[in-house]
Amino acid sequence: MTKIAALHDSEIASRLAALEGWSRDAARIVKVYGFANYHETMAFVNAVAWIAHRSDHHPDLEFGYNRCTVALTSHDAGGLSARDFDSAAKIDALFRP
Repeated sequence: MTKIAALHDSEIASRLAALEGWSRDAARIVKVYGFANYHETMAFVNAVAWIAHRSDHHPDLEFGYNRCTVALTSHDAGGLSARDFDSAAKIDALFRP
């Protein structure tokens, strides 16, 4: 198995600047998405789960009635990798209010 490379701080800052609403929290990137109701929230959570399964990269999700917090990190890299930012962009593409 190929080890995933962790990104350096300058690369993380550059990639983070290209994503709207994401912030760095130590060794992960995080974004909170808001929704009108529980049904919309659950549809989003299920779509994120499908993306995660297809890419074999699984975010931490916390959700409630009208919000979902998504957190990404690459455990096998010991920090943030390109996979995290690629996944963030795919997840953002789901959310077009």
